Amino acid sequence: MSNITTVNGERLWQTLQIMSGFGAIAKDGVCRLALSEEDRLARDCLKNWALGAGCRVRVDRMGNMFLRREGTRPELPAVVTGSHMDSQPNGGRFDGVYGVLAGLEALRTLNDTHIQTERAIEVINWTNEEGARFAPAMIASGVFAGVFDLQFGHSRRDQNGVTLLEALRQIGYEGEHPVGGFPIHAAFELHIEQGPILEAENRQIGIVTAAQGQRWFEAEIVGFSAHAGTTPMDKRRDALLGFARMVEEVNRIGRTFMPDGRATVGMAQISPNSRNVVPGRVFFSIEFRHPDETVLEQMECLLREAINIVNNGELEAVVKRIFDYPPVKFDQSCIASIRDAVKALGYSHRDMVSGAGHDACYLNESAPTAMIFIPCVDGISHNEDENIHPHWATAGANVLINALLDKAGRVNAA
Repeated sequence: MSNITTVNGERLWQTLQIMSGFGAIAKDGVCRLALSEEDRLARDCLKNWALGAGCRVRVDRMGNMFLRREGTRPELPAVVTGSHMDSQPNGGRFDGVYGVLAGLEALRTLNDTHIQTERAIEVINWTNEEGARFAPAMIASGVFAGVFDLQFGHSRRDQNGVTLLEALRQIGYEGEHPVGGFPIHAAFELHIEQGPILEAENRQIGIVTAAQGQRWFEAEIVGFSAHAGTTPMDKRRDALLGFARMVEEVNRIGRTFMPDGRATVGMAQISPNSRNVVPGRVFFSIEFRHPDETVLEQMECLLREAINIVNNGELEAVVKRIFDYPPVKFDQSCIASIRDAVKALGYSHRDMVSGAGHDACYLNESAPTAMIFIPCVDGISHNEDENIHPHWATAGANVLINALLDKAGRVNAA
């Protein structure tokens, strides 16, 4: 790869800091739930930045935003990059949004250097990647890729009963454009690692070759609500006790399939949630991850055995799988473009399997796709303490812009 191009790292860092103000919380964290007012403000800011860079902005019916810098041959399928700007309730400043703003910085740098490309380059902001407000995660990229239909995407509800479509309309981001249905030449997603490996090994770049599969479940244990002071211990039907047993079982399943297995109970709702009432119902989430589909199936079988044990006459327990995401192998040609850029830039690197799900995983269903990771401090993510260093951010964006140019075709450079 010749003609290396590098981004304006100071400008990229400044845009990251500005964007972190939308939904800012304590400890430099961010709460910017999908389609919230904070998300609307962030989207409006991104749109204004893109228009200022001469891009055309369009929004599809799932609220996905496309920032297009036209190529000399607009009839050709575009090269795309991007990620998401929604966050966890107590999330960090860089998860997802770094990939969107690095893509914007790539377009700004191409303007600064007067580089034209044969194919258009588009930066995408995907709706509801996190799944923190609407389940399942990555719903909008899933609709784009044809994994879910539009009605399913629009009908997802948050904990207050608001549908995704209603939320889109509330913030003015139900676009007119169809979701998907057009070809993409190549796609890249740049993201923080969300784990400790790159920093621990002092590597600047992770070349992501694959991603773990995931299975999400919703479970419910029903007992009987009773007075905490008058109900004897041997007469109780305590749903929370059954829940505690399930948490132990989920943890045991994850440890059974180490080192790659992951098993998590991340959310629980206790009813009636009163300090002097024996809990009568617990609703909770379960998540399994592993890069081998056969192992995921074994993990689910063990889960169903465990829930049957808890469903013992005193308690009623059910589990329903709501999300099945198979392991992903990314496109070799896109990986090669990343690898060439890393080599030309002289960055230290390693190949990686992503332990987290990303929009790129769904996009890989319909377009050649690959991912780039940069380190994050102590591997912390989905937490207010999430952090990266400016030089890491710049290095990742440098890899991204050169991979984009490799696929989009550089026409000239002044």
